[in-house]
Amino acid sequence: MFQHTTVLLEEAVEGLNIKPDGIYVDCTLGGAGHSELILSRLGAGGRLIAFDQDDLALNNARVRLASYMDKVTLVRSNFRYLQEQLLQCGVPVHDGLPQVDGILFDLGVSSPQLDEAERGFSYHQDAPLDMRMDQEGDLTAYEIVNEWDEREIAIILDRYAEEKFARSIAKSIVKHRSEAPIKSTSELAEIVKNAIPAATRRTGPHPARRSFQAFRIAVNDELGAEEDALEQAVKCVAPGGRISVITFHSLEDRVCKQIFAKYLEKCTCPPDFPLCVCGNKGVLKLVNRKPILPSEEEIEHNARARSAKLRVAQKL
Repeated sequence: MFQHTTVLLEEAVEGLNIKPDGIYVDCTLGGAGHSELILSRLGAGGRLIAFDQDDLALNNARVRLASYMDKVTLVRSNFRYLQEQLLQCGVPVHDGLPQVDGILFDLGVSSPQLDEAERGFSYHQDAPLDMRMDQEGDLTAYEIVNEWDEREIAIILDRYAEEKFARSIAKSIVKHRSEAPIKSTSELAEIVKNAIPAATRRTGPHPARRSFQAFRIAVNDELGAEEDALEQAVKCVAPGGRISVITFHSLEDRVCKQIFAKYLEKCTCPPDFPLCVCGNKGVLKLVNRKPILPSEEEIEHNARARSAKLRVAQKL
């Protein structure tokens, strides 16, 4: 069973400003919490297209969303293929681009993926080194840990975890694998922990937390997929439509902020000009100037909501 507590449920769906007859996209189906709420607000003419690359999530959605299946299309795909898949789903097209009324992203890893030991996402449980969100994907954490060179490992630890002990951890990984392959999450977690100074290990979260995040992001090319999908989302949302994005760490949030900023209206005329003459018209506006954060009550009931941020932009 796919047990997942949806974060910022009401806020993210409210951000889409649902029209009963609109076409909406949930790029991260997961436990189907956001999808179910969107569907409950659609009328007979409305439609939802929901993406996921995890068969467990898709199978769960077929059960949870059974009463809405006449207006939902489930797509087994990484959301980085958003535009291509929407065209295949037959949504309206303008100037060669599919046009929908809103797109939602709930980024990061879902609770079942973390909780199922055999998926290899968690440093809390012993499991084979995997970390693939798409079980049909080729690259696993085992390959990165055992086959990538020391410099490459250090780079991803620095880039995707901002780990200040990246070089020390990479060196320790290479040393251990020269004696025997590193096969399990518990082995990797212990190697990472011992590569970090004892004084640092005594404070903060588990010392392997950042490294496991980095390997997971690398295995799934999460930031590259996010950037690709958000760029396409800006093109695929019709005027007046909205993009609602939930992020869970600073790297995801930075990508979202940069993509939104790229498309915001930016007048370059001198402040004393009575009218704009520069012609720099943006295609997005922010619905909220600052990100929406989960309430204390939500955090109390779901600790994984603690780092969540919601940003919403509207197509002009």
